[in-house]
Amino acid sequence: MDAFEASANVPRGDFGFDRRPATGQSFENALAKARAGDRLDVDDAVELLTTGTDRDGIDRQRKERVLEAADRRRAAVVGDEVTFVANLNNNVTTACNTGCLFCNFKDRSEQFRTAYQDDHGGFTKTPTESRAAVRDAVERGVYEVCSVSGLHPALALDADHREILEASDRSDLNYRPPAAYDVDPRTYVEQIEAMNVDGVHVHSMTPEEAYHARRGTDWSYEEVFERLQAAGLDSVPGTAAEILVDEVRDVICPAKIDSGEWLEAMEAAAAVGLDTTATIMYGHVENEAHRAIHLDRVRQLQDRTGAIREFVPLSFVHEETPLAERGMVDAGATADEDELMVAVSRLYLDNVEHIQSSWVKYGDAGGLKMLSCGADDFMGTILSEEITKRAGGDHGEFRSFREYADMISAVGRVPVERSTDYERRRRVDPDADVVGPELGPKADGTPLL
Repeated sequence: MDAFEASANVPRGDFGFDRRPATGQSFENALAKARAGDRLDVDDAVELLTTGTDRDGIDRQRKERVLEAADRRRAAVVGDEVTFVANLNNNVTTACNTGCLFCNFKDRSEQFRTAYQDDHGGFTKTPTESRAAVRDAVERGVYEVCSVSGLHPALALDADHREILEASDRSDLNYRPPAAYDVDPRTYVEQIEAMNVDGVHVHSMTPEEAYHARRGTDWSYEEVFERLQAAGLDSVPGTAAEILVDEVRDVICPAKIDSGEWLEAMEAAAAVGLDTTATIMYGHVENEAHRAIHLDRVRQLQDRTGAIREFVPLSFVHEETPLAERGMVDAGATADEDELMVAVSRLYLDNVEHIQSSWVKYGDAGGLKMLSCGADDFMGTILSEEITKRAGGDHGEFRSFREYADMISAVGRVPVERSTDYERRRRVDPDADVVGPELGPKADGTPLL
């Protein structure tokens, strides 16, 4: 195979973006800064993500130099440990009418109304059902429950919020009373309280959900997160970020909050003492300049808050999404782009300690490869995964501790069970006869399944 392959880049459609991957920097200068540990700027990131703007396509030899720099940085920052968490995904509802073009997780909320007679394949869980799912997982050793859901029109923050929504005559609030639906999801506070079982860590309420939980009020994000924290919320997932450049968001999710609103919500979560994560979803209509700007905004956010515990690059799964159905994309990111995205995340985010490799997005072989591109975390057991699967992903929904121990040790790294905040850590012996979680509230080393 040639060291340089012009076809390695997926051509993006022309959406009239102002931001283009063109710089006055050179690849060699950007790489030298990265190797020296100097703080990179947006132009540096563009050069590294493209392997040079002086030519089209990915230069494979240059790419390997970027990956090597990122792997060296990873080793210097976190060593050879690869972490993972025993966790459960408990998504409350697929009902949503936001209409994001990259998403096939949601189901139109009208289909959940009592008057709708046809099957739709979606779901809404009551707090009782959420509690039962989490209790079962905790009994089996799970440490964390992660909950990210659609924006069900009946979901309010709490009883006070519902009273405000019921009294409002505004038509733009995306609200209908619970009586209009087959299943009442109750409130965000009740769902968080339900998932707060026996000391499990509750990781929930994205910035988009927080916006939904204050619609129609003059409440600040701080007040919303304080009420949720009192109900048992422990940390906030920085999803719904997609690309933090509004000209991209205007194409892929025009009804969603803008980048400024996302950043405001994340700062508010940190201000009330909640840890956060941050993500990027790339490989759709955006270009490398947008990816670089996104990294810069995340780094600035971390400079201000210090609350981001991990950064999670999410490669777009395109097959069964509206973007693909409408002919706006015909592929996701290439393997080269995936590797460079992880590597440049490590090099650019000098204030975020942990970079995650998503086996749900990359698969086993690809996920392991990312561990030599700058990543040091390998997600969690998950137990249930709906979002990627509904978009066409086929890399599975569960990962056992035995699989983690075997896979991580096979690439010469050290498997480590962690808590959500990375404060509690336990090295896992890959040679042990039985391998299971030990950090969860009721974990005793028994395998999850």
